[in-house]
Amino acid sequence: MIKIAKTEGGLVRGTYGRDMAISVFKGIPFAAPAVGKNRWRVPQPVEPWEGVKDCLEFGPACMTDYSVGYGDFYTKEWHWDTDYPMSEDCLQLNIWTPAKTPDEKLPVMVWIYGGGLINGCPAEMEFNGENLARRGVVLVSVNYRANVFGLFAHPEITAENGGKHCTNFALFDQKAGIDWVERNIANFGGDPTNVTIFGQSAGGRSTLCQVISPLNRNSCITRAITQSSAGINFALGGHGTDYLTLEQAEKQGDYFFCKYLGVTTLEEARALPAEFVRDKCFEFLAKREGQFQFVVDGDFLTDQPNYMMARNDRKQIPIMTGYTTGEFFDVITANSLEQFEERAHMLYGPYTDEFLKLCDFESGDLDHILKLSKVNGSPFGVRLLLMRAVDDGLPAWLYQFSPTIPGPDNPGVYHSSDLNFVFENLATCWRPFTGKHYDLARQMCNYWTNFAKTGDPNGLDHDGTPMPKWEPFTEDYGKPIVFNEEGVHMSEDELSPCVKGMYRLAADLLWRK
Repeated sequence: MIKIAKTEGGLVRGTYGRDMAISVFKGIPFAAPAVGKNRWRVPQPVEPWEGVKDCLEFGPACMTDYSVGYGDFYTKEWHWDTDYPMSEDCLQLNIWTPAKTPDEKLPVMVWIYGGGLINGCPAEMEFNGENLARRGVVLVSVNYRANVFGLFAHPEITAENGGKHCTNFALFDQKAGIDWVERNIANFGGDPTNVTIFGQSAGGRSTLCQVISPLNRNSCITRAITQSSAGINFALGGHGTDYLTLEQAEKQGDYFFCKYLGVTTLEEARALPAEFVRDKCFEFLAKREGQFQFVVDGDFLTDQPNYMMARNDRKQIPIMTGYTTGEFFDVITANSLEQFEERAHMLYGPYTDEFLKLCDFESGDLDHILKLSKVNGSPFGVRLLLMRAVDDGLPAWLYQFSPTIPGPDNPGVYHSSDLNFVFENLATCWRPFTGKHYDLARQMCNYWTNFAKTGDPNGLDHDGTPMPKWEPFTEDYGKPIVFNEEGVHMSEDELSPCVKGMYRLAADLLWRK
């Protein structure tokens, strides 16, 4: 077993996992602390240490407010420790490796957690990487800055950095972790030429941003998995089409300095306590005076992510993606015929008349029209993403997660409900999962790690028998594999003619014509 490993910062000591065949390293610094002069700077080189650094505990979470974004539901689900330590000094990563020696060259998976880009932490109990590592991969989870600490811009920051690397610190943190993996993971038995990045929700959006960024064209990323992410977003006001430009974000930053922090200079702002800045950030968000999301900075993101993906302006690698059936919103909703027509114009522009014919708008029956055009934004976006991929001959895989989630609250297949299954960590959750759920989690974990190993999720189950065949996505109306407790299988559901037409028109509008 690898218990001591060399990194560019120095030697690190890990420990055994629950499974004694897995070595676990927690809280390995991959950059200098993002404090003082490093607040609102891209990650700086790690500060080396002497001797052997014990990496036995997770590092702190990024500065955040656990009461926002989680709420009682998600706190009960997995974020049970609302007193978990947080700090600006949070740029650490965690490794689970089954390698006995450094020369094994195992596939690597790098996890990017979600949290709406305002919170989140790799120490959450559902993210324990041991069960993925047991399948012969090295699992790495990367911490990054969020909210005002990770997604902030200001004219002084831009000037300080010559107009480059001056915002999107969250994305630069994630990239720094991925680049660290490329340089160091061989010492933990990993293969730096076989690296799959994956993430869920905001982590899925982050994953796609890593894939499309020109700064990663020559990176070690070889495959990507997104879970419950927007894909090519065609919903009104959806993420990926509405991010601020650098100029807009700078104006927002200047306003935040003056009105909320009570300062006028970057030096003054960097001297403020992190807790004060955090509290003012969440006051700003609560009053809906702005957003701390990705920024189209002309550097990490050269355009709105939606348009970059529609142009296939990205790293040309295989993508696996999917969604849960009980999340997000319908692509088009309306309370009147007039509102429906207005929103149809906003979505389809020159193709509006054809869209209105597809959903029988002339009938004048709003309920009938909405029923014909009903499709959830999450599957719509990820299918468009894969349609775009296969148009350029790239391997693509689509899934639908739809088991019954047990519990007295009858939660449905809620956003993020797939996480405990992918990491095969059902036992950490309070919900009364039964054997069929455990079978599903085992198989999903198999599919994810198989994809990371070879680019094909198919393979054998624990008893040596082939798992149900997951057919690749090769055409516009290809079917997803369905993950539910009744058995994994390719979907037999057909898309309605109206919904097929909606996909076709969206593709024509976004890239085909």
